[in-house]
Amino acid sequence: MNIIDKLKHGLTTQTAEETRSAAEELAALLPPDCTLALSGDLGAGKTTFVQGLAKGWGIQKPVTSPTFNLYTFYEGKRNLIHFDAYRLNSAAQAEDLVIEDFLHSPYCLAVEWPENVEGWIPPPVLRLFFAITGREQHGIQLED
Repeated sequence: MNIIDKLKHGLTTQTAEETRSAAEELAALLPPDCTLALSGDLGAGKTTFVQGLAKGWGIQKPVTSPTFNLYTFYEGKRNLIHFDAYRLNSAAQAEDLVIEDFLHSPYCLAVEWPENVEGWIPPPVLRLFFAITGREQHGIQLED
């Protein structure tokens, strides 16, 4: 079973490293240009997941939450734009950030809190839901 099948069935991770490893594995299977919508609980591993994507694409710069910057651009085998829409209230606010100017192929746009900017997110979109499922356990589910 590959990582996409595991994520469709729901994957449970026990550590941050397991979350990063799952993302690194997924990074190898994503199409050249893609958008990931990362929804779920605060502290459930969304930024940790993006760290794994970055590792999979050889990005050396440390990946941190872009909450105060709103988005961060990383270069590697693929351009990674990590966007945190937590503080936004509408798709119009996302449009004002001109993130589209950074979407140079191959790219991945990883959007945390996508429900805040629904309608702006460029397709095709893979939707992942993150949850805290127990003590020291996080769940990741690829939605159909």
